[in-house]
Amino acid sequence: MTAADEILDIVDENDEVVGQAPRGEATARGLRHRCVFIEARDAEGRLFVHRRTATKLVFPSRYDMFVGGVVGAGESYDEAALREAEEELGVLGLPRPEPLFKFLYADGEHTWWSYVYQVRCELPVDPQAEEVAWHTFLTDAELAERLGDWEWVPDGLETYHRLRQFRADRSMADKKAP
Repeated sequence: MTAADEILDIVDENDEVVGQAPRGEATARGLRHRCVFIEARDAEGRLFVHRRTATKLVFPSRYDMFVGGVVGAGESYDEAALREAEEELGVLGLPRPEPLFKFLYADGEHTWWSYVYQVRCELPVDPQAEEVAWHTFLTDAELAERLGDWEWVPDGLETYHRLRQFRADRSMADKKAP
């Protein structure tokens, strides 16, 4: 079975399942489905960044600061987050990714409910060759320097900005708490 044949749950604007379709069809027809985005940091707090392979169905050969992917039919977001993180990082025994927030991504051509997670990966990574063409770990400052220079996946870039806002809002709330 190829990635295009993987069966996905098709969901509505409220993230309720309304049907199922093969991934290739869902992509071609712009059917709303579910995805997970996992921010993976190493023991030093650096962020895993990679360039997607040229064979990826969506956004080939672009850079991404998240690991992740589609949620399979009948799979929970949490199950998909652990599966995708372990697959793309090429590790086993990863801690369960921590869920942070969910949002609806839509760019006119693609739309998916996106659940954002974070995980600390202290294991040596061996990224999946079918998914990852190149990888490194970057500090936040190094990533910021590359934001305008590299061609990033648009959904990952939007997720990155939303995650920064989420953390800023949470920091402000923590400062206001008694």
